[in-house]
Amino acid sequence: MISTPPGVFDILPIIQEKNEWRNSFLWNFVENEMRQVAKDFGYNEIRTPIFERTELFTRSVGETSDIVTKEMYTFQDKGDRSMTLRPEGTAPVMRSFIENQIHVNFPVTKLFYIGPMFRYERAQAGRYRQHHQWGVEAIGNASPEQDVEVIVMLLTLYQRLGLKNLKVNLNSIGNQESRNKFRTALQEYYRQFFAQLSQDSKVRFEKNPLRILDSKDAGDIKINKDAPSILDYLDDECKKHFETVQKLLISLKISFVINNHLVRGLDYYNKTVFEITAGELGSQNSIGAGGRYDGLLKSLGGPDLASIGFGTGIERIIQTMIGQNITPKKKQGPSLFIIPLGDQAKLACFSLLNDLRQNGISAEMDFTGKKLNKVMQYANDISAKYVVVVGENELKAGVVDLKEMDSRNQSKVPLESLTRILKIETETEDFTKIWKDLSHPFKHQSEADFFLKKITQNISDIKNVSSNLLQSIETIQGILKT
Repeated sequence: MISTPPGVFDILPIIQEKNEWRNSFLWNFVENEMRQVAKDFGYNEIRTPIFERTELFTRSVGETSDIVTKEMYTFQDKGDRSMTLRPEGTAPVMRSFIENQIHVNFPVTKLFYIGPMFRYERAQAGRYRQHHQWGVEAIGNASPEQDVEVIVMLLTLYQRLGLKNLKVNLNSIGNQESRNKFRTALQEYYRQFFAQLSQDSKVRFEKNPLRILDSKDAGDIKINKDAPSILDYLDDECKKHFETVQKLLISLKISFVINNHLVRGLDYYNKTVFEITAGELGSQNSIGAGGRYDGLLKSLGGPDLASIGFGTGIERIIQTMIGQNITPKKKQGPSLFIIPLGDQAKLACFSLLNDLRQNGISAEMDFTGKKLNKVMQYANDISAKYVVVVGENELKAGVVDLKEMDSRNQSKVPLESLTRILKIETETEDFTKIWKDLSHPFKHQSEADFFLKKITQNISDIKNVSSNLLQSIETIQGILKT
C-alpha cells in the first residue's frame, strides 16, 4: 500500500472519528460561507497557479523570512528554471494583477481566493505541509475604512460559522521611516540580552530584529516583555491612520486589544496589522491574520497602489468549530431517492431520474437491488429529503407514495407529476424564507410603501403579460380560421 506523504491528508466524504475535520461536507459548508461573505462584501474570485517563479517569493516575502529560508518547496524544472509551490497567496495575486494590467480598468479592485498553500515545516495543530487558505486582497484604497472592512469581513465569516471566544489583536508597524527608527531601538535593547536569545533570534538580530518580537521561544518571549513599542516610533500620518482604525472599530462595537508585539512574519507589511485568535488550538491559536502592504505592488514592478488583505486557514477554522462543538446545518442530500422494484420499474425509473436532473432537481436511484430496508437506510444516511418506491403496482396505477424522510409523512402523487411537484417545491423554498420576514409588522410606513409599490408593479406586469398573451392567441386563432 502507498500512503500519503508526511504533512498532507485526504478530504473524504465520510466521517472518521479521529479526523472528523477532514469530512468534505464540513469543507464545502465552510467554503460556501466564504464565498457568500466575499459576495456580500463585493470581492471577486481570482485563481492563480500553485507554483510560481521562485523570485516572486524571495522579492516579496523577504529573503530573510522563515518561509524563504526554511519552508519553501523549491525545484528546478526541465528548463532549469527555479520554481516554488506557492507558500502564501498574496504575492501570486499581486503578480497576476500586474501581469494582466487589471489596474488599467480597475484601479480599485477587491479579490478573494481559496486554495492550497505549501510549506515544509514541523507538524503542529492546524498546520500542514499542504494547507488551505481563504484570503482577500483589497487594492487601490489607502483609507483606514478599507482596513476596517477587511477586519470586519474576516470576523463576519467566523461569526456566521458560529465561532466563539474570538479576540482581535491590532497593531501598527508604521512606514519604512518609522520602522528604521524602531529597528535601531530594538537592536540597542536586544544587544544586552544577545547571549540569551534563541539561535533563530540571534540570526534575526542583524537581518530583521522586528521578527524577534514574533518569536515563540519561551526565553525570547520573556525578554520581549520589556522591549520598546513600535507605537512610540510612528510618525504623525501613521499615528493618525491607526487612531482612525481604532475609532471605526469602536463605532461598530467591535472589541479589540492593542498588541504592540504583533509584527507579522512577512517583509511586505506596513501600517495596520491584525490577528484573530480562538482558544481551541493551544499555543498556535491564531486562525486568521493580515495587514497592509502598500509598497508591494511597486516593488514587483507594478503601479504604486495601496493594498491590504488577510489569510485564514481552513483546517484551523474547521478544527476550531469541532473544538467548540459547533454543528453545521444538516448535510444537504438529494431531493428524491428512487427505489425501483424489478426490471420494468428500473427502466421506467431510470428515465424519471434523468428527467428530474434535467429539470434541476437533485435525485439519486438505487442500482443495487438490495433488500428494501437496507436501501431505505442508505437513503436516510445520505440525507435524502423524499423517497419513492416504484414497483409493478405503482407502474400500473401511475401513482406513487412520496415519503418525506424527516416527518415520515406520505402523499399519493401521480408518477407523471412527480418532476413538476418537486420543481415547484424547490422553487418555493426561498419564497417561504422571505415570507417569514414579510410577515413581521413593518416598523415604518416607508417599508410598507416600498413593498406595496413592488407588489403593485408585479401585478401590473402580470396583467400586461396576460393581455399580450391573449392578443397572441387571438392572432393565431384568426390565422387558423383563414
